[in-house]
Amino acid sequence: MCSSRLIYYYYNTKKTKWNIFKEFFMPQLNTIGNMINNKAFNLALLLTLIGEFLLPWILSRYYDGYNSKTMVMSALGNPQSPVRIAYNIWLIWLGCFLAFTAIVYFLALKAKFPIVSVLLSLSIGVFAIGAGLLSGIFSVNENKNIITISSKIHGIAAAIGFMALLFFPLLNAILEIKENDVAFGVVCIAAFILALVFFACFIMGDKKQFQNTILKYEGLWERLTLFCMYVPFVYKTMSNLFF
Repeated sequence: MCSSRLIYYYYNTKKTKWNIFKEFFMPQLNTIGNMINNKAFNLALLLTLIGEFLLPWILSRYYDGYNSKTMVMSALGNPQSPVRIAYNIWLIWLGCFLAFTAIVYFLALKAKFPIVSVLLSLSIGVFAIGAGLLSGIFSVNENKNIITISSKIHGIAAAIGFMALLFFPLLNAILEIKENDVAFGVVCIAAFILALVFFACFIMGDKKQFQNTILKYEGLWERLTLFCMYVPFVYKTMSNLFF
């Protein structure tokens, strides 16, 4: 009898706590999810995407010896770089904002597309943490032959982050086709294929046997890969802002 009362009390206590959670926190979570259509959020996201390419171009002007075609963007944050503080702060901002974006995407899509919403948020979130936050905290070295704990963490985190975001266009293609926007779904598939090709070129560009070929332009392939991976972001932000 006593145990039955305890079970009854425990069940009702849990239920009350859940009701309190729903009452006080669910509206806030719904508000965050609704930000996917918010103009201020989309403007901040679009400016962040533009900054991903514009800021390295500006900072490279103050870094003698930096070649944007052959050097990766993260080289701007190496310990010998005169612009390392600015670029590493940017990477941390990028990581924080895209991590928040991952939460927005999940909350906005989870009701209608539970599986795709999880995969999309993981794709964005892993990139945000790996290629953003961790890459901003742990710098790569200007000379690839100098390997430190920081450069190892940077390399692994950035690689995992890039591979995660690589599937972002494909996941968006699935989402858009489900939403009957077949045209943009095809665009996302094309962006995914191009991102794969450019990423393969980027990886091969680091090999010695390709140093005398067009594949040596690591910086170019990195930027093209990023651009293709960002295509769904650009389309959605532009749609929300101008259409």
